[in-house]
Amino acid sequence: MPEYICIEMKQHVGTPGKPLVNVGDKVKKGQLIAVCEGLGANIHSSVYGEVAGIDAKAVRIIPDAEQPEEYIKIRETDSYLEAVKEAGVVGAGGAGFPTHVKYNTKLEGGCVILNAAECEPILKHNMSVIKEHPDLLVRGVKYAMEMTGAKKGYIAIKPKHTAELIAIAKACKSEANIEVKYLADRYPSGDERSILRELLGVVLKPGQLPLDANAIVSNVETIRRIAEAIELRKPVITKDLTVGGRLLDTQDSSRVYLDQPIGTSVKKYIDECGGYLQPHGEILLGGPFTGKSGSEESVVTKILSGVFVAMPFPVDHRKFGVLACECGAGEERLGEIVAGMGGTVVAEAKCKRMVEIGGRFRCEEPGNCPGQAEKVLGLKAKGAEVIIAGSCED
Repeated sequence: MPEYICIEMKQHVGTPGKPLVNVGDKVKKGQLIAVCEGLGANIHSSVYGEVAGIDAKAVRIIPDAEQPEEYIKIRETDSYLEAVKEAGVVGAGGAGFPTHVKYNTKLEGGCVILNAAECEPILKHNMSVIKEHPDLLVRGVKYAMEMTGAKKGYIAIKPKHTAELIAIAKACKSEANIEVKYLADRYPSGDERSILRELLGVVLKPGQLPLDANAIVSNVETIRRIAEAIELRKPVITKDLTVGGRLLDTQDSSRVYLDQPIGTSVKKYIDECGGYLQPHGEILLGGPFTGKSGSEESVVTKILSGVFVAMPFPVDHRKFGVLACECGAGEERLGEIVAGMGGTVVAEAKCKRMVEIGGRFRCEEPGNCPGQAEKVLGLKAKGAEVIIAGSCED
């Protein structure tokens, strides 16, 4: 085990967790160590150990040498929804919205959709879970349907994932109200509005949520954690990851790590994959399209999906125009890339399908990327010698 496990107090949408432990306390795996006042999710220790430090950002734990498999189970509850809340389940695909809030609704005649798109390139841990635990996922969909009163359950997956598709189709064969639906092999077919458009023929406007279509969409790991909270009384203390890139042991294929303790440092996975393949560039946290720059000290959270070591940025000292897209990299990330190349951002623009809703820019039609000639000409008129874009659709 690493010297420290660093459990962040904000791994979700909402307010940071308020620690319930003190420095010097002995903690057990699964023990509740922080709660949120307002919107948020419970936070539990992922290891047996001693609390070594606490601040506004994290609780740091020195793990014991021995780590039994047993964990502290969440308390008995009167409903599935309460179990999900106690377990601290959040949207594991990256959004981090508290699942007990999302599912505290009624979908009479509606549907629950398991999002198995695993849209970002290189990521493959969701596919591993489907192959290893298809029955658990189908039960998770059923629990989600029972919580919300949904009439139908759908499993949305790309046909190219043949083995996974067969496994999950067999698992739901006897379920009359759950069926497999196919997604197009493009990015971002896993976007909620894109899924609803492709599966249900419902076109949501920017800013509208799946609830406006009488639906809820959750990714594979979120559904898995729902099932574990209900069946095993297990809190969210582990995370599934894909690790790859410029590492000695992942040159040909990324590596999947299932059920990794939350709070583990990124460096552990770099070392386990043989260390860096030189030359290398930044450490990217998340998927290649929407990830952010991290470091060896970054840690596993409830919403971390991938750890990738990139190629070094090419050297390019030209003047850049930035064209941002909600479905891919935004201005901040594109600016990081330009800076990494040694360039200068002289102009910024957004995809012509971006519209401002409630102070945030959203795509009018995720997955259908339009031509951007007018935007490109505008950026060049402002002095851009080259354009960097964060657009969708592979």
